[in-house]
Amino acid sequence: MVSQNFIINEYDHCVYFKSFNGIFIILALYVDDMLIASKSMEEINRLKAHLSRTFDMKDLGATKHILGMEIHRDRKNVKLWLSQQKYVEKVLEKFRMNNLKPGNVPLASHFKISSVLSPRTNAEKQYMSHVPYANAVGNLMYAMVSTRPDISHAVGVVSKFMTNQSEEHWQEMKWVLRYLRGTSDHCIIFNGSEGSVYGYVDVDYTGDLDKRRSTTGYVFTLAGGAISWMSKLQEIVALSTTEAEYIATSNAIKEEIWLKGLLYEIGRTQEKVNVLCDSQSAIHLATNPAYHNRTKHIDVRYHFLRNVIDGRKLVLQKVHTRENCVDIFTKPIIVEKLR
Repeated sequence: MVSQNFIINEYDHCVYFKSFNGIFIILALYVDDMLIASKSMEEINRLKAHLSRTFDMKDLGATKHILGMEIHRDRKNVKLWLSQQKYVEKVLEKFRMNNLKPGNVPLASHFKISSVLSPRTNAEKQYMSHVPYANAVGNLMYAMVSTRPDISHAVGVVSKFMTNQSEEHWQEMKWVLRYLRGTSDHCIIFNGSEGSVYGYVDVDYTGDLDKRRSTTGYVFTLAGGAISWMSKLQEIVALSTTEAEYIATSNAIKEEIWLKGLLYEIGRTQEKVNVLCDSQSAIHLATNPAYHNRTKHIDVRYHFLRNVIDGRKLVLQKVHTRENCVDIFTKPIIVEKLR
């Protein structure tokens, strides 16, 4: 690729790109699978011809499947759908969940899952050793990181008990599978617009029942579809909702910086990224560098957020809780909110 004057993307070394006359040609590589994108079919064909002379390569034409994901296009209306319906259906069949009653939310609020429920006796541990819990978590994780951000929080909860799960934990796992049973055709839709990257961030304060840590959730969208998301327990115990929201926003900004750099190198320049947060106190803390006695204990690594805002590289805005789409990344929600 370098011999053909391609440049390695500094933000992702599996992405190569080249610009000519204002047109980009991009190659994304994953082990021995490649995706090539460009507005110029002539350049795409030239690159494929060169690659086929260098090593054995099979040209599968316009991409329809890759890494378990399905790609559907509507070129007339400039839309693209990214789905894992077939993969999800195989997972359900594998765990014999394909005939169960579908669920309507990924995580039920009546489940109070913690390590207290883990097996105490050898008999219980022996029984659960025959349950494919870890295998199910792995299958759910692949769907979650690829095309199903809606199960991020649920997968994060069930994955905490892979080494010592109980029957109650397995029931929660089956609840997630039931949800996938009813939503196997859900997909991410990109509308092809020239819109900007938007970020949403939220937190569930001390929602973890074992260590009382808070859950950070964020999602970034482009062209109407999600391109990056996360639901993860924070590394420390936050002492207030403001601190938890501030830490969550700092973590989201790290992803925003990476995304902005990745897109910039392939010709997608955006001067500022809008990040929406439903905590006015966290926004005040981020935009006001004044000394606060009640916040001086916050680890200095999270204060880089202020430098990003001061450098006018980020716009941190308030969004009403009802309009914050990241609730699903941090806590169980009702079906009306999911829709």
